[in-house]
Amino acid sequence: MAGVETMAREENGQAGDQVTSLSRAVERKRYTPVLLEEQEKEAEDLRSVLTRKLKKKCLCSPSRAKELVLGFFPILSWLPQYRPKECLLGDVMSGLIVAILLVPQSIAYSLLAGQEPVYGLYTSFFSCIIYAVLASSRHVSVGIFGVLCLLVGQVVDRELQAAGYTSEGGRNQTGMTGAGNLTAGMTCDQSCYAISVATMLTFMAGLYQVLMGLFQVGFVSVYLSDSLLSGFATGASLTILTSQVRHLLGLKLPRVQGLGSLVKTWVSLFQNLKDTNLCDLVTSLLCLLVLVPTKELNDRYKAKLKAPIPTELLVVIVATLASHYGRFEERFHSGVAGTIPTGFQPPQMPDWSLIPNVALDAFSIAIIGFAITVSLSEMFAKKHGYTVDANQEMYAIGFCNILPSFFRCFTTSAALTKTLVKDSTGCHTQLSSLVTALVLLLVLLVIAPLFYSLQKCVLGVIIIVNLRGALRKFGEIPQMWRVNRVDAAIWLVTMATSALANTELGLLVGVAFSAFCVLARTQRARAAKLGRAGESGLYEDLSAYRGLQAHAGFIVFRFEAPVYYANQSLFKKALYRCTELDPVQEAALRRKEQQQQNKKRKKEKDKEKEEEAGLEGRGGASPDSGVATVAQLIVPEKRSFHTLVIDCGPVLFLDTAGVNALKEVYRDYKELGVGVLLAQCNPSVLDSLRRGGYLQQGSDEAQLVFCTISDAVGSTQSYCTENGGCEIDSHC
Repeated sequence: MAGVETMAREENGQAGDQVTSLSRAVERKRYTPVLLEEQEKEAEDLRSVLTRKLKKKCLCSPSRAKELVLGFFPILSWLPQYRPKECLLGDVMSGLIVAILLVPQSIAYSLLAGQEPVYGLYTSFFSCIIYAVLASSRHVSVGIFGVLCLLVGQVVDRELQAAGYTSEGGRNQTGMTGAGNLTAGMTCDQSCYAISVATMLTFMAGLYQVLMGLFQVGFVSVYLSDSLLSGFATGASLTILTSQVRHLLGLKLPRVQGLGSLVKTWVSLFQNLKDTNLCDLVTSLLCLLVLVPTKELNDRYKAKLKAPIPTELLVVIVATLASHYGRFEERFHSGVAGTIPTGFQPPQMPDWSLIPNVALDAFSIAIIGFAITVSLSEMFAKKHGYTVDANQEMYAIGFCNILPSFFRCFTTSAALTKTLVKDSTGCHTQLSSLVTALVLLLVLLVIAPLFYSLQKCVLGVIIIVNLRGALRKFGEIPQMWRVNRVDAAIWLVTMATSALANTELGLLVGVAFSAFCVLARTQRARAAKLGRAGESGLYEDLSAYRGLQAHAGFIVFRFEAPVYYANQSLFKKALYRCTELDPVQEAALRRKEQQQQNKKRKKEKDKEKEEEAGLEGRGGASPDSGVATVAQLIVPEKRSFHTLVIDCGPVLFLDTAGVNALKEVYRDYKELGVGVLLAQCNPSVLDSLRRGGYLQQGSDEAQLVFCTISDAVGSTQSYCTENGGCEIDSHC
């Protein structure tokens, strides 16, 4: 008996050890997910927010006043700290070289803007001084920019035609009312009216830019992508090239306005080709043969050259001497620059009566000028390791337009070519812009009249040669297409619309098409079924990588876009496609099948009753049919998974429609016995889920939302192990 008792005690001890080891195994299998405790945020009403911000902005103290003055006039910050030994030589050299390039370009681009040459020199002079005082960028060169000159020229030509001026510089008597009230009692010729339109346009563009800076809307530049600006510049370059061909051929043709101006201009050129001025044509070809190779040499050896070869200035000097001593104007009727007065004209108020005519055109010019200036300033600031203020740049370029408009100047912005030259020749600060302004002042006071005999065809050649950078983009189209087809499409659409339809319309179409592409990307968002990489917590697309493992009974789904009103239906379709289970259709099929089974059972019961009535003495109906019916009712429908985990990491935000879509997904799958869990939700998405009612107040969020996908999978597996199965309905 003692031996039996000993054996019994040993068996009980072994059984107890097995139970203990099993409980320890269960404890080891129990998964504890990561829980994050959110910080409590103090709720602040709108009134207190506005009061706090107004106090901050309107605070008046000596330190605040000093901060505002130094912020608005950055020159007061860097000039007292200027280091002459390190910076002076580079600033002086870069300022001189930029001035040498700027003199012929200022005269040439005046032609593109429909103005007299002296106004281009005025524009470059005043903009250099104002930008040096107000700009936060140290390297950007502001001056005449070809695209803006084209836009100004188009508006000027339109208003000249509306006022009754002819292409030869005369004026129709029927158009006397178009000149406005420029000068009481004085007659305004074509040149006078042209600069009046340009100054009013410039004033309005500058006013828009200053207002945008005042309302802190410098962020709008981010909506003008690089591909959009590049396509717009290339399309405008084609229009500029087309507009200058008439000067190269010596044809006196009016500039074509309206839609399809590029095509109409080429048709007009071919129709009048017989009237080509041979002197202008030969001069243009010679200038092209000189300028194009030397420009290419400058680009190829810019790293070795301390300064670019001033070919444009040399060509202008030689061409002016040849035209003067060859008497090209008298002998061959070549168009020349004409009289360029010295000194400055007295300031004059813009013609306010032109505001309704130019207000809309000025807005597009303001946006383009600001976007180009900010993008260039940020690019060079990043290169040299400092920061720029986009709103201050808005102020700077705005006042570069407002103040010079009183001195007969037209629109300016940052210029890429001159900025590159300025940076490559040792520029350190905006003192180089002041050096450039001094050289331009010397030209205006002494040298300007010497350019009287300069042929317009030479100026046209200078403009066309400077378009090489934009026109080279055509050779980069295959590369752009390989890198990003959407960006390439934006470039092509913007370029084609700007060139073939209208320049301003091209910008508008480009912005609209870019916005459409952004929406289209969310509409065509990538959806994927995920698998785990080994024993790590990394989950990636099963179709993109090899060796990933999918969990039995789980589907991990990722939708790589925000879920909002425009794509919530696409989100659900992608989810149903990846899970291969549409809960709405499945529920409808099950209801239909249940109805059919109910009808079948009813017929069987009726049949049984009839048989029972007729076979009372035989012991009733066969039991097999009843067993089969019961078996159909107790066997659950087959499904390949019991838990759906949605990776919300790429979901940046949810709107009301997105939250409702998740509610529908949760409810529909739950009816089929499938649990829906969310993982990797950012705070914004969690807040939307709470406010939208997906996470009910008082409910256990830890059972619905997890910090990682591994937590969601591990917690569910642990629950299934502890309960001997996965009844997800009770768990979720």
